[in-house]
Amino acid sequence: MSNPLQVGLIGYGFAGRTFHAPIITSVPSLHLKKVVERRSEHSKERYPWVEVVKSVTKLYEDPTIDLIVITTLSTQHGEFVRDALNAGKHVVIEKPFTATSAEADELIQLAKEKNKVLSVFHNRRWDGDFMTLQAIIREGLLGEIKECEFRWDRYHPNATNHNWRDQAGKGAGVFYDLGVHLLDQAVQLFGAPQKISAHIQNQRKGAIAHDYFDVTLLYENNLKVTLRSSPFVRMESPRYVLHGEKGSFIKFGIDPQEKALIAGESPASNRQWGRESKERWGVVHTTIGQLNIKGEIETIPGGYQHYYQNIYDSIMGFSDLLVKPEEARFNIYLIERALQSDKEGRFLSI
Repeated sequence: MSNPLQVGLIGYGFAGRTFHAPIITSVPSLHLKKVVERRSEHSKERYPWVEVVKSVTKLYEDPTIDLIVITTLSTQHGEFVRDALNAGKHVVIEKPFTATSAEADELIQLAKEKNKVLSVFHNRRWDGDFMTLQAIIREGLLGEIKECEFRWDRYHPNATNHNWRDQAGKGAGVFYDLGVHLLDQAVQLFGAPQKISAHIQNQRKGAIAHDYFDVTLLYENNLKVTLRSSPFVRMESPRYVLHGEKGSFIKFGIDPQEKALIAGESPASNRQWGRESKERWGVVHTTIGQLNIKGEIETIPGGYQHYYQNIYDSIMGFSDLLVKPEEARFNIYLIERALQSDKEGRFLSI
């Protein structure tokens, strides 16, 4: 495009390098102009046109920068979002939004006062398997859903404390990292729950941040949603399980986009972007009328680039913002209620 929005990226660690930079540069209406790297210039190896700066003030003070993308440690999110908004920039922040809902409220109010777009990178709404779940529920393929389970398991039995999720501090831990995605997906599918119960633990020897969670969300019409993650799962378990009045759906495997991004691909370089191989498609057993249906459902292709295209469209006033900060704030509130539930050992109302 002749006049794309100019983007400044704060941080070129795993999130900035793997997710944000390749997705931003695959959207023609966005131009990655500056990257903050304090100790290196690795971003120039892949994006030779970018200007590497050592201080965030170089982004704040640049009048040509329209959008600032923040990929710093979650414990620092509030500070960077606040400064970027006060500098008159639109802001995208890597999840989790903040460590507390109170801080999220403050930042949402500031964005409104500055009349700037503020959004959180809940890219997992554009996972192909999740988009397939949305379509299954929207089309009523399983009837009224009564029970479902979302899992994000790993086999990482040894605590290293090398990355932010394994370190001590408010906003760290696997529940803030992976759990916030599953909470966001549950709320997108079913809305706000009525009650929440949680068991959140440090299971690995030497772990200083929580690495396990088992969360139950209760809804009207006797719907129960379970969200789980464990670092001790060596044999694959289903990623998604849905049971409804008409039938069930089970899906193994994780969306292929992250693996492709780690391998150096992007939506701009891969015409088959987001497509999942047939052997990973989910299976359904349901009833429609007098028909008993059993078989595979092709996974809808995912597309993280659609998140950033919507950021451009909302800044330009072409469409509504799809990931609203109020939604991301509600996820943080659910985390707070879950942590309180774990502490008190009981269900809590939402």
